[in-house]
Amino acid sequence: MNAPTPHPLPPMTPAELAIIRRAMRLIESRLRHAGEAMTSPTLVKDLLRLRMAGLEREHFDLLLLDAQNRLVHVETLFVGTLTQTSVYPREVVKLALRFNAGAAIICHNHSSGFIEPSRADELLTGELKKALSLVEVRLLDHFIIAGNDVLSFAERGLI
Repeated sequence: MNAPTPHPLPPMTPAELAIIRRAMRLIESRLRHAGEAMTSPTLVKDLLRLRMAGLEREHFDLLLLDAQNRLVHVETLFVGTLTQTSVYPREVVKLALRFNAGAAIICHNHSSGFIEPSRADELLTGELKKALSLVEVRLLDHFIIAGNDVLSFAERGLI
């Protein structure tokens, strides 16, 4: 007998999204003040899953860390369409310099629900790693969020 197919959750209401955004600001603020090092992929995955699961369009976020990998700043840099987002390395580097980051984590969601990285995702990761290294910022990982699934480029050996 086949297992029943899980039904996807309906899209979040604007009120639900507002509550989640407020909660995320609180969590991010606490992480910054607690000096929590972002060294655990599980911690980062949980944070990103909360931050990006259920978004209807692609978002590209940047987590900036200090020299001890503690969270300094989180920002959505680019918002795109259902299937793609344009990312400009210059803007990523500018923000990293503005916050005097020692390291960075990039992430974006696949609103399609398909978790696998595209060739464009892999090329972008290489470009951003190269651009950030020119200003001595280490790119630690690139995460893709698709629903409740989170893929780490570092865990896959892609970075």
